[in-house]
Amino acid sequence: MADAGTNSSSALQGYRVAAELHHRLLTGMILSLVLRAGEDTAAEAVYRLFRRQHREKFLPGLKLLGLDRLPDAVASAQYHYLSNAIGTVKVEYVKETDQKAWVRYPPPRWVFDGTAICGIPDAVTIAMMRGWHAQNGEALGNPRLGFVCTGMTTAGDPGLEGYFQEFDQPLAPEERLRFTQSEHAPAFDPATAPKVDAASWPEERLAKAERNYSTYYVRSLLCVLPDLLGDAEMGRIAGHAARLVGMQCYDWTREAFDLGDNAPGAFAECMRQFGNAMGDEARCRHEGGDILIEQSGWSVMRGVDNPPPVLFDVWNELWIGACAAHDRNLSLTVTDRMDRGDPVWRWRLSKST
Repeated sequence: MADAGTNSSSALQGYRVAAELHHRLLTGMILSLVLRAGEDTAAEAVYRLFRRQHREKFLPGLKLLGLDRLPDAVASAQYHYLSNAIGTVKVEYVKETDQKAWVRYPPPRWVFDGTAICGIPDAVTIAMMRGWHAQNGEALGNPRLGFVCTGMTTAGDPGLEGYFQEFDQPLAPEERLRFTQSEHAPAFDPATAPKVDAASWPEERLAKAERNYSTYYVRSLLCVLPDLLGDAEMGRIAGHAARLVGMQCYDWTREAFDLGDNAPGAFAECMRQFGNAMGDEARCRHEGGDILIEQSGWSVMRGVDNPPPVLFDVWNELWIGACAAHDRNLSLTVTDRMDRGDPVWRWRLSKST
């Protein structure tokens, strides 16, 4: 029997695998939107993604992190610093005054990791800031609070950076996000930056937070795409991306779970471990010559009422792609779906005829 330390290590590894796979899915879907739907549609999707996240996360997050009594500019910048750092995003923070505080995301950019950033237009970066940074003042009831962007990595600058500032006069909606090239972020000193309480954020909680950070981005993007694209176009664009990500990322997923075997059971075990890492109570059982993989939840959509079937269809393409990478002669078929009233999610894994 594995000891507690081994079980804890396996759980942490599972959380990190889940975080990384959803991270890759997010990036892949955005790239696919740019390529297959066009720059304007991709930017609109990213705007809606960040706007949705802002509505749901910003004010509760300020309270959770103990920032809700700070000056608005400082609270905004500290929120971006701490929430992104908890999600393992590289980020910097500098307070200049109570009315002006900087946040900077140096390279490599998390959301557009590696060479993916080469396919991201500036419009997508701007859409992120329009959807979140420019909305903080309205959410806080402070019409004088805006965000000034001083550099964008996608434009070739050494990081996405800018500052929250309280201006002397109320800002019109189009003035809440401004751009300048005449200022640059001051040097960052980690010793003076805010920190979460280590006792309240042990390693396991941080690993779960990293998993949830990636998963929540995927959830938000999936939720905004049906209204923007329609189900069929969403399946064509986002589903195709999910399948590619599943194929491309399967080798390291299998290695992370220490599953070197090419037998069908190894793939079923990969899905089982992933489901459990997501908190979805996954299990496998044999039925004849097939293997059934079951899970009693789908945490990707936790908290979303009545998600349309296309959301699962797209996400499931991850596993269709992963299965093809494991063994192209295997077939993975969804037989039971909780979004259609079944008591569990169930896949049948069988040899193709």
